[in-house]
Amino acid sequence: MSGPTSLNAFEMALKQLDEVAKLINLDSGLHQVLAHPKRVLTVSVPVKMDNGEIKVFTGYRSQHNDARGPYKGGIRYHPQVSIDEVKALSMWMTWKCAIADIPYGGGKGGIICNPKE
Repeated sequence: MSGPTSLNAFEMALKQLDEVAKLINLDSGLHQVLAHPKRVLTVSVPVKMDNGEIKVFTGYRSQHNDARGPYKGGIRYHPQVSIDEVKALSMWMTWKCAIADIPYGGGKGGIICNPKE
């Protein structure tokens, strides 16, 4: 018997979207738009460390949807940040702003680093 498979954050967000789309009879075209971030960027961020060494960190930015206004969302600094996590967090920010009637869309960034270093 195999163990349960775990969904990554973006797969979980898509599953939630699918479930809600069925409940509210969401238009299939709108469902497709909401299932994909509008823009996802991968960047290299060079940083001069306190000891003078230059380190290059990988960062991600997901801009999910700006239909309600400009993208809102911070940056997550963590050694295990992934592009799928950032995409999920930007999608969830879209929902949070819409539910709270805040005129912003969802965005989120992440940088792979250990903030304690």
